[in-house]
Amino acid sequence: MTARSIPTEIKLLQKERLLTITFDNGEQYALPCEYLRVFSPSAEVRGHGNPVLVTGKHAVNIIGIDPVGQYAVKLRFDDGHNTGIYSWDYLYQLGKNQHKNWQDYLARLNNAKS
Repeated sequence: MTARSIPTEIKLLQKERLLTITFDNGEQYALPCEYLRVFSPSAEVRGHGNPVLVTGKHAVNIIGIDPVGQYAVKLRFDDGHNTGIYSWDYLYQLGKNQHKNWQDYLARLNNAKS
């Protein structure tokens, strides 16, 4: 992503638990709230180099989106989590790598059950 690839539209579809993001390069992503919650860029989730495995967030929803300057948004979730700042680049990477990220997450969940 170049520095000029920024969202032109961010839309919260609460009923569907989706955040849709359209970037100025034409790419659009529909990111489930659960996905955004378990991949929060917060220190609470990212840990210190070893991400925490967040579970039980299937029904989580976003209740607010707050702009952070001209480079990010802070998402507020209905489970009380509100410390992650999602930069445009991070949102783009979450969209671009959604399938791989989600498969890796599911594998980590499965391994944790073993």
